Amino acid sequence: MKLLQWVRSILYIVQVTVAMPVLGLAFAPWAMFSKRGAYRACKTYAAWAMWSARWLIGLRCEVRGTVPDGEVLVAAKHQSFLDILMIFHALPRAKFIMKREVLWTPVIGQYAKRMGMIAVNRGKRGQAITKMMADVNAGRVEPGQLVIYSQGTRVAPGLSAPYKVGTAVLYDQMGQVCVPVATNAGHFWPRRGLYRKPGLAVVEFLEPIEPGLDKRSFMARLEEEVESRSNALLHEAGWRPTVTA
Repeated sequence: MKLLQWVRSILYIVQVTVAMPVLGLAFAPWAMFSKRGAYRACKTYAAWAMWSARWLIGLRCEVRGTVPDGEVLVAAKHQSFLDILMIFHALPRAKFIMKREVLWTPVIGQYAKRMGMIAVNRGKRGQAITKMMADVNAGRVEPGQLVIYSQGTRVAPGLSAPYKVGTAVLYDQMGQVCVPVATNAGHFWPRRGLYRKPGLAVVEFLEPIEPGLDKRSFMARLEEEVESRSNALLHEAGWRPTVTA
């Protein structure tokens, strides 16, 4: 049975990889002249990736909680490429803060530029935060939902990584509500490897954190809520920590 799942996983990866340039080219004429076209292309790809995962590898995707539709800061747990797709598809007008290297990726990079995503140099934390705020304040980020991965990278289930101060800086200076997001996507779609597990992948929008907290209190609350809920979702999915001798 596991061998069959391996075959299905590889077939899924092949078709979803091919679908990206195919849809990218199909939507290119519209996307060149309209950001709406670029968004539609990427939302179509995300929808296809999730829909085909259901029938090909038995992986269902579910969004829980209240999805924000106004101008908010979204601080999300990042375990997998799948949680990017789910969050982007759920939000009306997502603007991701991402590492600069993504802009060099074929198709993804071109569409990210067209939609006005914010690219930062992760290796220079101070400069990255300064650039994020400059882009926000200069209006280069259009109204919508500004999405930041607070740990700065994908973190596999069972591993830990510190929460970066950039989220607190944005929360403080933007003066907007922050919506935390938890997920268990990494249990089914790992950071590395080809095997995809069947089951129910969840992205959950948690209770908003209103503006006005000091940075230390905000970061403590954000981390506690995101980590505890993500762990609960992982256990719901059947994940258990690896026991080492």
